[in-house]
Amino acid sequence: MRPVSGTYKSLPLIRLSLKRLVIPFIVLIVLSVQVVRAQQNPILTQYMFNQMTFNPGYAGSNGGICVNGLIREQWLGFKGNEGEHRIAPETIFLTVDAPIKFLHGALGGSIMMDRVGFFENFGLKIGYAFRTEMGMGDFSAGLQANLMSYSIDFAKFDGHIIDPGDPVFQDPDKKTDMTIDADLGVYYEVQDKYYIGLSAGQLFQSKAKNSNYKQRRTYYLTGGYNWMIPNHPTFELKPSALFYYDGAVFGASVSALVTYKKKFWGGLEGRFYPFDNAIAILAGANIKSFRIGMSYDISTSSLGRFSNGSIEVMLGYCFKISVEKYRKRYKNTRFL
Repeated sequence: MRPVSGTYKSLPLIRLSLKRLVIPFIVLIVLSVQVVRAQQNPILTQYMFNQMTFNPGYAGSNGGICVNGLIREQWLGFKGNEGEHRIAPETIFLTVDAPIKFLHGALGGSIMMDRVGFFENFGLKIGYAFRTEMGMGDFSAGLQANLMSYSIDFAKFDGHIIDPGDPVFQDPDKKTDMTIDADLGVYYEVQDKYYIGLSAGQLFQSKAKNSNYKQRRTYYLTGGYNWMIPNHPTFELKPSALFYYDGAVFGASVSALVTYKKKFWGGLEGRFYPFDNAIAILAGANIKSFRIGMSYDISTSSLGRFSNGSIEVMLGYCFKISVEKYRKRYKNTRFL
């Protein structure tokens, strides 16, 4: 299942008014608009390359000005009544981050556009991450503002309603609402060895005024390790994992990539959470300063009967800049 943002308390009044839709569209609407307590951001298959989408502490980790874009088309071939093509989830992410020397850290932000059936979400995040050396690696702590806009086009429900008197659908206009919240995250990385990150989204669980829409605080734990294959130094095995929990729903994505000369990669991923399990194939390449990636998900749950899988396409660019390392202070006079 594609995780859904928050809750519209008035929509359970629908009562069975969507019976005329085919089964896949009923599944989509029920999981999208009723009281589904899922995490707020869409879960991405290529999460290991897009950590700015859920952890503000990741900003500046690549040591350059980095722009990353991703398009996710979920449940290809998923159609509603009368052959509607645009009811399946579609997500677009654009992230930007860069280390800023005089701020002793980095700035970062992201834009998200997300469509699920007749529902559309737009998100804007802007934040700062303090960065410093710690032990063998680099530690950062980030905080960002989170602005989310939501809209429902009730006019598109026309022809799908059995009860014309249902109060939910009395207003044919497109309704919008907005929430303002914050995200917090920490990130630690030993370059070319391992990384670990912990973050929380929607810290204040803010509530929209017009729709009773409420954000849910969501926690993310991610980590990865680089292992050079013995006797084959040009190959590296990179296992990683992402766990998320919002107080009601727990999910996990576990992946393993093999890279060749740090330029090409491919691997597999398993995603597990209550409504949709999937197996994904990933592949990509680093071409100079560009990163290109693609993934294809095969649903192993009952939703697989109604779709042809999900696809993600990613394109990124990093302009490396020289950042002076933070100087360590020594108390021993021998180092003065």
